[in-house]
Amino acid sequence: MKTGRTIAEADLPALRRDEFMALFADVFEHSPWVAERAWRDAPFSDKASLLAAMTRAMMAADRAEKLALIRAHPDLAGRAAIGGDLTDASRREQAGAGLDQCSPEEYARFQELNAAYKEKFGFPFIMAVKNSTRQQILDAFATRLNNTAEEEFATALGQIARIAAFRLDNIIN
Repeated sequence: MKTGRTIAEADLPALRRDEFMALFADVFEHSPWVAERAWRDAPFSDKASLLAAMTRAMMAADRAEKLALIRAHPDLAGRAAIGGDLTDASRREQAGAGLDQCSPEEYARFQELNAAYKEKFGFPFIMAVKNSTRQQILDAFATRLNNTAEEEFATALGQIARIAAFRLDNIIN
């Protein structure tokens, strides 16, 4: 998150809109519109109600907005990661899964799978990588390449919701 701030769960109901946006605009990668739309359901009594509102906002979006949200995510162990162009949250998540420590062979495999996945589906592979190993991520890549476009679109949105839950855990204590 760009704010680096945290909040106690008990303080959620008292948030003003500007405070809310400062805390949660970046929970969904480069897509503050999710937090803006979730704000309509404020106040939030707890983290679960906030995540539910944000997920509803994401799912209520039209297909073009959902596709833009999916495409806002970086490739796993991709050029943005190597070049240091990730958001702080994405950088921490990928590093937590060891993606910043790939061997040359693993890096090459990630590049190959990223390219094949984008070629087939038209958007990046998305996985909530927390608590996953590099091998588990590579295995998921290979398995999910067998999905249909609609299955993968739905899977990507589900993974984005999981990423959001992890990010909210980092903000709300």
